[in-house]
Amino acid sequence: MEKKVLDAMKKAGKPLKSGEIAKMINADAKEVSKTINNLKTQVKITHPKGASMNSSDNSSSNMRYSRWFVIVVAVFITCLITANIAAVKLVSLFGFILPAAILVFPISYITGDVLTEVYGYRQARRVIWLGFICNATAVAALWLGQMLPPASFWDGQVAYERILGYTPRLLFASFLAYLVGEFANSYILAKMKIATQGRWLWLRTIGSTLVGQGLDSLVFITIAFWGVIPPVALVATIVTQWLAKSIYEAAVTPLTYLAVNFLKKKEGVDTYDYETRFNPLLITE
Repeated sequence: MEKKVLDAMKKAGKPLKSGEIAKMINADAKEVSKTINNLKTQVKITHPKGASMNSSDNSSSNMRYSRWFVIVVAVFITCLITANIAAVKLVSLFGFILPAAILVFPISYITGDVLTEVYGYRQARRVIWLGFICNATAVAALWLGQMLPPASFWDGQVAYERILGYTPRLLFASFLAYLVGEFANSYILAKMKIATQGRWLWLRTIGSTLVGQGLDSLVFITIAFWGVIPPVALVATIVTQWLAKSIYEAAVTPLTYLAVNFLKKKEGVDTYDYETRFNPLLITE
């Protein structure tokens, strides 16, 4: 600014009046303000940390849930509850004994990946807890239905109890495994996204699934069947379920890419959790 004033004085051949200097300062200030606004716009477009879709902008006070977000959440919770009911049937696939839930449970992890990748860990955390509450509600409703006295002509009480009845041990194992696995999956995906600067989605989804599904299988089978089946069979069951679920997700990675790219384009968001606190209990944040 000082150089500008000196140049103007040399050009005029006399000292400038205070009013003229004030006009120059005002013009300079406007130019600086305009430059800053332009820079802000450029950062918003090119730098994920400064973008409007950053996690710091997705607080509960200003977040608006789109129909696409609601659809993803609905698929996530539907697969979760369906898997818990289908899990009572054991099936034989390629020589491996697996629960029938293998068809739908991995989809909950895929939709969990989509939620974290597009909307961020903060929104995924809310959905994970929502899924937990919905699952607990379904279990409670089924248990109450079991406790109600059956009609005198209805002969399905035993079948109902066998298929839809849950022991406290199995319930505890299922709920704990779900929370541990889902939060580990979402946390690792969010952290890997920052570390890779949004590249290699396939690596992030498969890597987070290997950890999340591994913990889920480990926690559930260990708590549910420790002391019931031999240790060697226990380990074999954990590894089999872990590999089956992980291979499932790896196989459908192209579909994950399609869903993620579609939602990012439709929603105009691509969240990076730079400032997110990853405490699973901060539901209202």
